[in-house]
Amino acid sequence: MDPKPVPQSQAPPGPGCSSLLPAGGLGAWLGPQGKHYACGSVAAFTNIVITFPIQKVLFRQQLHGVLAVEAVRQLQRDGPRNLYRGLLPPLLQKSTTVAIMFGLYEDFSRVLLERAGDTGVPELFTRSFAAALAGTAEAALTPFERVQTLLQDHRHHGRFNNTAHTFRTLLREHGVRECYRGLVPVLLRNGPSNVLFFGLRGPIKERLPQASSQLGHIASDFVCGGLLGAGLGIMFYPLNVAKSRAQSQVGGEFRPCREVLLTVWRERGGSLAKLFRGAQLNYHRSLLSWGIINATYELLLKVI
Repeated sequence: MDPKPVPQSQAPPGPGCSSLLPAGGLGAWLGPQGKHYACGSVAAFTNIVITFPIQKVLFRQQLHGVLAVEAVRQLQRDGPRNLYRGLLPPLLQKSTTVAIMFGLYEDFSRVLLERAGDTGVPELFTRSFAAALAGTAEAALTPFERVQTLLQDHRHHGRFNNTAHTFRTLLREHGVRECYRGLVPVLLRNGPSNVLFFGLRGPIKERLPQASSQLGHIASDFVCGGLLGAGLGIMFYPLNVAKSRAQSQVGGEFRPCREVLLTVWRERGGSLAKLFRGAQLNYHRSLLSWGIINATYELLLKVI
């Protein structure tokens, strides 16, 4: 985590970034802690609406190991009416998980720092633990990723109609456990990535050119979030491949994450390049997505 700097979200507004809302407005209604959840949710919502088509191309690459051109052709064959098929689960899931990510990180950090007091526990450790807890809590919403995977997989287009129908079918035919298929790679991804995201966000922004205007602060937050998101996306890409493969299955045995990865590895001829097929697009999508999320989140904190 950040080596002691105050988290960005608690930093005072920069020049030209004073609150745009009157005292006692929305910010007062949400409260000092509630606004972190609200800002995270709106930031994620904005990002998903903008980047969903890119995510569908990436998903096809992760699942089938095809090139981006072929993934785009598959979407073209599916037709325009299916382009935003599966949008609702990520809207619900991402707007909630990012709210949890930012909000619980702030809440856990505050509580743990108060409890630590003068015990001598390094702030670095405390904030790292808070980030890991927030990431673990996000995994409770794995069913939304599960449903999104099934709706995006063209092999299930004839079986699942929409989000509600998919949930009903999974619960009726297989029970709650089926909704959490792929939970292990999600847990392995969320905790460590949260620790690195919150830990490096401050130091990276400090090394960027000093912003002197509101637009400059937005650009700086975009670059900071984008670089982190892109880097972490590459680092944890194999876990996302394992998650996509596991969650594309309906019913049957629950296989360990390692076994799923080994299966994909063998199917792709033991090629690291093929295992990471789609990683380039994921890098650019993450650069855009987390740039949007971080910049929107920080901007909203200042205007609410």
